[in-house]
Amino acid sequence: MTESMASVSSQPVCVDSEGLLLEHLRAGDAAAFETLVRLYGGRMLVAARRLLRNEDDAADAVQEAFLAAFKSIDGFQGTARLSTWLHRIVINAALMKVRRTSRRPEEAIEDLLPRFDADGCWAETVQDWGAGSEELLERRETRVLVRRCIDALPEAYRTVLMLRDIEDLDTDEAADILGITPNATKIRLHRARQALRTLLDAELGAAGAFDTDRAGRLPMPSHGPAAQRELRA
Repeated sequence: MTESMASVSSQPVCVDSEGLLLEHLRAGDAAAFETLVRLYGGRMLVAARRLLRNEDDAADAVQEAFLAAFKSIDGFQGTARLSTWLHRIVINAALMKVRRTSRRPEEAIEDLLPRFDADGCWAETVQDWGAGSEELLERRETRVLVRRCIDALPEAYRTVLMLRDIEDLDTDEAADILGITPNATKIRLHRARQALRTLLDAELGAAGAFDTDRAGRLPMPSHGPAAQRELRA
């Protein structure tokens, strides 16, 4: 966490419940804000880093998010956990920074999508990657490769895949953050998974690796919590 955030207070509030912390925050207690940072800062920085891929940008986004949360705490309705609400603010702050930051030239998504013949069958041979997903994700070098391939996706597709398959937001939450319809979110996610499959085919097809379905889905949240934890690490 940045120095400006850590120096808000040297005496964090000692709380034994989220409700008590929220009460202090709504009262404008600066020490409660420091407690909020101490409790949730680390995991929020990890979430921002996954989206921004840059330590300084991630730290800036988290600082902006915590300050925004402190200023808008009266608007928190308490229908979700405080950490869930804060996570959403961090994701929004990170995506705003993504949109403000110039990105490298990107490969067209169409070049990464599977091709089908006149009968609707796959035009290219689908690689058999062999090893089970849980076994594969235990290999550090493979996790690094998956992240590298995700990073190679066009930004709009990388972002929706991160929100749905890594940050574990549901379709409506991701659509709201992205400013698109739930149906458009589903379509974009499907194309992102297919494109990621193509990138992984190029890297791993010959050696044998992931167990995915024909839609190109990786072993992420819907394929078990262990796989999700490994890709979040």
